Amino acid sequence: MPPNTPTPPAIDTTPAQRVVAGLSKVALVFRHAQWAASGERGLTPTQAQILAVVAGNREPRGVGVKAVAAQIAVTMGTASEAVGALVEKGLLRKEPDQSDGRAVVLTLTARGKREAARTTEWPGAIVEAVDAMPESERATLLRGLVGMVRTMQERGMVPTARMCVECRFFRPNEHPGTPKPHHCQFIDAPIGDADLRLDCAEMEPTGNDADTPTRARLWEVFVNGQPLDQHGPGRNGRARPGVRASMSRRAVSESLKGTSS
Repeated sequence: MPPNTPTPPAIDTTPAQRVVAGLSKVALVFRHAQWAASGERGLTPTQAQILAVVAGNREPRGVGVKAVAAQIAVTMGTASEAVGALVEKGLLRKEPDQSDGRAVVLTLTARGKREAARTTEWPGAIVEAVDAMPESERATLLRGLVGMVRTMQERGMVPTARMCVECRFFRPNEHPGTPKPHHCQFIDAPIGDADLRLDCAEMEPTGNDADTPTRARLWEVFVNGQPLDQHGPGRNGRARPGVRASMSRRAVSESLKGTSS
């Protein structure tokens, strides 16, 4: 470059673009780990995801191909092809839907259950990187991811997630000034930002009836650091019948293990 030629200005990026650039690097590692782990077992990442969805289903009537496609954000054709391959591999079974004789639901075979347990294991390299972060940074990261997923969910970009911040058992900011400022009525225990879940099996969506807050209101008080009401946990909702009003420290700890990411 001639000595009098001005240096081209550096390309400026917004904070949002820099965050996305960082997430893309994490996604690259994640995709590589998924392909490597799935390939060792003779599965594609889509097939592995389907096994995980069927294993995590909590609906009594079972889960169909259409629901599976929606949860992993693929077309019906892609889901049907992957389901067919899993049936041929002896990992899935198709059974008649008891509520609709024309439809089928998917269930795991014994081999399928073992494979599904392996597919739910997160890539070790990413888990180690997150574990290496200070706890306060992990909590901040998780809180930010919750907001990001919620925005994409509202725009129809990702399937509906079973998140704390949209659950009728969640009471934000009920214990201000403490390490665990929120309250989960399902386990009747305080929780912090680091305990927030993106996919909780016990999640029950908040509704619009008089006894539960709306989704928008719940999110508003969570973001603004306000309590949902002035009477502490329990006023606007009760723990699910059959769940003890109090739990031992060990039980609470076990309930919070395995926080989804």
